[in-house]
Amino acid sequence: MGLEQPSREASWEGTVPNAVDGRVVGLVVVTAGLAASINVPYGGLAMAAAAFTIVTGLGLACHLLGERKLRRITDDLVERWVAAGGDIEGVTRSATGTRTEWRVHTPEGDIVIGGVALVPIARLSVEWRGIADTMAASEAEERIDSLAESLYREVFEIGTATQRS
Repeated sequence: MGLEQPSREASWEGTVPNAVDGRVVGLVVVTAGLAASINVPYGGLAMAAAAFTIVTGLGLACHLLGERKLRRITDDLVERWVAAGGDIEGVTRSATGTRTEWRVHTPEGDIVIGGVALVPIARLSVEWRGIADTMAASEAEERIDSLAESLYREVFEIGTATQRS
């Protein structure tokens, strides 16, 4: 079944929840602290505070933009799978809060979609049955149709056939 074919009624009609990555936030805060400590001898405490504020603000903005990009890709993939006839039971975020990842619940098993959510270097990772594939998030956005179709075949067509035999 190709992705362009209409399908039966979908069981999932929700949205993908937010997923902030505690590791990236920690990296941003540590980097901002380093920038502030470097500025203390040269500009005093005022310059250190300014450096900390600027680096923290830029880092968190880059993380939120990266998370938004990964969430949008996840939502696009799920929408295309549902439109093609894939049975999606739900989408939840990682329970720990230390990763930017979502679990797409299907009868064939969970598909974990996530990655590095930092906009200049954002990476998308898709894992199913212990096998993962990673690519640049911008590349995934550019070729979302072919990515969704190949993953659909792997999970919903080939995966279902191997479970029956």
